[in-house]
Amino acid sequence: MTAPSKTRVAVLISGSGTNMVSLAKAAQATDCPYEVVLVLSNIEDAAGLQKARDLGIEAVSVPHRTFGKDREAHEKAVHAELQKRDVQVVALAGYMRILTPWLVREWEGRMVNIHPSLLPLYPGLDTHARAIAAGDTEAGCTIHIVTEGMDEGPIIGQARVPVMQGDTPDMLAERVKEAEHRLYPQILSNFVIQSCN
Repeated sequence: MTAPSKTRVAVLISGSGTNMVSLAKAAQATDCPYEVVLVLSNIEDAAGLQKARDLGIEAVSVPHRTFGKDREAHEKAVHAELQKRDVQVVALAGYMRILTPWLVREWEGRMVNIHPSLLPLYPGLDTHARAIAAGDTEAGCTIHIVTEGMDEGPIIGQARVPVMQGDTPDMLAERVKEAEHRLYPQILSNFVIQSCN
């Protein structure tokens, strides 16, 4: 009896790729319903690309600077790389690009993102500083389906962490990142089971 085929996932990154590593390591389990078949970055020397290669995953860059201000042309090049590898689901993991409606529509219902706040609080950047400045007692991370509005798609998972007395944004970011690394593989597994079977 052959094992059921796993959902083919691409992870898009712009930096160090720590969430990508957590997704890739989880995928090594025989009962994980997905496999990471590609890591792609818009930054040519993103540290996460080498981390992916070290894990035996194909890693490519499609530098956005090559395309000037034509974001859609860049995304069409990204999309071509995804299609070449028969990718079924895209997981954004620190991919620091605002997507055009064109790419969002191409991957509608098949693209997820992780964001370092308890959405709908603090979409965009500087989430930890904003949470501390607001006097929040909790922070955390959110995984959501990508839609055309920035950080607005349906929420499919959240993890909460306390904001401690005397926290700096960096201290809070480290605690949130630990929660991200636990949450993302679990939620991505649930998502591919529900959306691809």
